[in-house]
Amino acid sequence: MNNPGMPMSPLRATRRSFVRAAGVATALPFAPALADLALARPARAAEAGEAPELPDYAPVPDAAVGPAVNADGYYVGRIGGQLHWVTDGFYQAMFLTTSTGVVVVDAPPTIGHNLLRAIRDVTDANGRPSDVTHVVYSHSHADHIGAAALLGPRARRIAHVETERFLRRDKDPTRPLPHITFKDRYTLRVGGETLELAHHGPNHSPDNIFVYVPRQRTLMVVDVIYPGWVPFKNLAVSQDIPAWVEAHQVAMRYPWQTLVGGHLGRLGRRADAVVQQQYIDDLEASARQTLESLDPTPFFAKYQQSGNSWAIFKTYLDAAARRAAEPVAAKYTGRLAAADVFTVDNAFAMIESLRIDQGLLGPFGIRP
Repeated sequence: MNNPGMPMSPLRATRRSFVRAAGVATALPFAPALADLALARPARAAEAGEAPELPDYAPVPDAAVGPAVNADGYYVGRIGGQLHWVTDGFYQAMFLTTSTGVVVVDAPPTIGHNLLRAIRDVTDANGRPSDVTHVVYSHSHADHIGAAALLGPRARRIAHVETERFLRRDKDPTRPLPHITFKDRYTLRVGGETLELAHHGPNHSPDNIFVYVPRQRTLMVVDVIYPGWVPFKNLAVSQDIPAWVEAHQVAMRYPWQTLVGGHLGRLGRRADAVVQQQYIDDLEASARQTLESLDPTPFFAKYQQSGNSWAIFKTYLDAAARRAAEPVAAKYTGRLAAADVFTVDNAFAMIESLRIDQGLLGPFGIRP
């Protein structure tokens, strides 16, 4: 396995070497795209003589930071026994080495070929076979399984039935169709190791599953809990917000000690899930209070005469999101990373869920 104290692999001409050449300490998977964009549009900023204006945000708390990646842009570590995880600081995958081969859960494109390098790091050290025999898809989204094709045609792919339906629709060669599907539960036993797969209904997506490794008391559930950080934009761009909120309680019913959340640079502990639940509770309470108290009169007064209904909705809902977010962002800044980055967006998603899912419509309810 690689860690910051071990010799690094030779420098490769990858996106990570691009980032290193730019003097950035942590691998940024989107840096090449940003560089291409800058090359494609150099004139506007240069002609104006102005640098792009980017906002400043609060420092990331030390407790949110994961282990440093190696020279190739990844970190691989042992969770327990033969269970390991790999991260590039943005995404995570999990794999289990067995006496007959390797079981992989997810294959994020930003990790890409480094997932295979991480597996070889481990199997070279423990003497187990490095061939990937099984791949578990947490859900269908390309940002988590878009490198699955790299794991080879012999690997048996396992997914929820809805994942197969989405993948048939998308016809993406980087996300090959599963060989095995299940509806509610599936137990995978390989080389003396066991993974328990379960679908508890929709949450972040209709097909997102829970992967539990009982021997190591480890749960992998993706795009639900973000250890040390606030959830991604719009409450993880979840398609069913009430079910996504409920998924936190489902997760806590498992007897896990370690969480693989699929994102960012470190593993999770049960205390991380508790803090995120508190954040969500506070956000919902603030959103409710805002919908009950924000005066809609100025928004209607300015735009109704011109008939611009969308302007009424936009300005009111944007103002409501900012108001609802303000006390929550203030409470969690310094406690959860990026509380000042995504809390307004998360408040907007919560407000829309309260309006649409729970009928708290604010000024857009039944006319008196």
